[in-house]
Amino acid sequence: MFTLAIVGRPNVGKSTFFNRLAGKKLAIVNDTPGVTRDWRQAEGFLFDRELLIIDTAGLEDKFDDSIEGRMRQQTEAALEHADAILFMIDGRTGVTPLDEHFAGWLRKRKKPMILAVNKCENEKVTRNAMGEAYGLGMGEPIAISSEHNIGMENIYEALSPYFPESDEIIEKTQDNKNEFKNLDNIEGIEDFIFEQEEDTSEKPLKLAIVGRPNVGKSTLLNAIVNEQRVMTGSEAGITRDAITVDWEFEGRNFKLVDTAGMRRKSRVQNEIERMSVEDAMRAIRLAQVVVLVIDGNAIFDKQDLQIAAHVIEEGRALIIAVNKWDIVGDRDDALEELKHKLKTSLAQVRDVPFVTVSALNGKNINRLLHSVLSTYTIWNKRINTGEINRWLRRVESKNPASLVSGRQNRLKYITQIKTRPPTFAIWVTKPDKLSPSYRRYIINSLRKDYDIPGVPIRLLVRKSKNPYA
Repeated sequence: MFTLAIVGRPNVGKSTFFNRLAGKKLAIVNDTPGVTRDWRQAEGFLFDRELLIIDTAGLEDKFDDSIEGRMRQQTEAALEHADAILFMIDGRTGVTPLDEHFAGWLRKRKKPMILAVNKCENEKVTRNAMGEAYGLGMGEPIAISSEHNIGMENIYEALSPYFPESDEIIEKTQDNKNEFKNLDNIEGIEDFIFEQEEDTSEKPLKLAIVGRPNVGKSTLLNAIVNEQRVMTGSEAGITRDAITVDWEFEGRNFKLVDTAGMRRKSRVQNEIERMSVEDAMRAIRLAQVVVLVIDGNAIFDKQDLQIAAHVIEEGRALIIAVNKWDIVGDRDDALEELKHKLKTSLAQVRDVPFVTVSALNGKNINRLLHSVLSTYTIWNKRINTGEINRWLRRVESKNPASLVSGRQNRLKYITQIKTRPPTFAIWVTKPDKLSPSYRRYIINSLRKDYDIPGVPIRLLVRKSKNPYA
């Protein structure tokens, strides 16, 4: 796929342009310079052309180990992946010495390049900037406004000579599914098989890495892909955007997502951090498996438990990565505390898998990934309808539901209606009288008898049809 990198100094509108092509607000946009720190990529459209677009950090003239210097290194790494470069300047500010410096730096690269003058919604205000832009020696500048969708056709025309001839013109489609439609019509059908979800075996497994600030999420992603793909450092809050990285492990494609540290709401201090946390929440919703990274020297902080509970509520498969295990003092005590808190504080999901790792030293990374693959398989578990109804008879005979007004509250029928997570519908005589403890009994019996540890199980209780009505 044709790849376009968007570069320029901080706060010229790169992320707004990125979001415009992506068709959604993937990158955080704020007036504060330097919001974007790592490079991120997404598939997008420029009219009828599908592109892979790369949003980069604002270019700074720093070569040290500061955050700005590391941002520059990330941008240089991103340019290696690009087929063409869009250099963006601010039409309201005009050409700055920093623009001139980086225009010269970019001209030395042997890649197609176009120059975009952003924020040109008012021609009178930006007329001088357009004139100055010619002096950058990058050809004719293109006036655009990312925010107001102005000049996109000119960008398309400028990039057209570089599009591969083999690229197909794509028509965008929207998917609109209605889950559980006419659910009660399936009661009693012993050979019912729910409609097969889209086969994802050939698609990347979406894995989100989440946790509190400074527990080593970005270091873990770098250890997985075995390169410095995202910025790391001792400073808390370096990662702001959710950064997606495509990768392969043992023949299986992955889409890894590194997220910003998630602090308690009361401690979120500014708008950028609030948007970063919202981006992390969105990454959890879109993930299939979530790795919660915790600090081995601070086992399950209150915020860790809140994040884990949120992952479970979203129905995602959860794995705990206990990081910094190489510097944990008493490992036996740490493991006992971890198991105790998993059992008592995350009782809604039994046997959540955990792996002790050292992201900095690359220890147990493969073991963690094997745990991801096995948990993903469980998350996709399917059970035959006839078999599970025979199972239901046995479960009910061992422990019947409580009587209602002296009459038995019969369990009439059960079937699996969804995977990811495993979701079951059960029809009973009096659904409103089925106690929460009995619902837990059914779910825990499903876990034990069908080997479904560590993933959420959903149970929808329905009122059984009256055969005499």
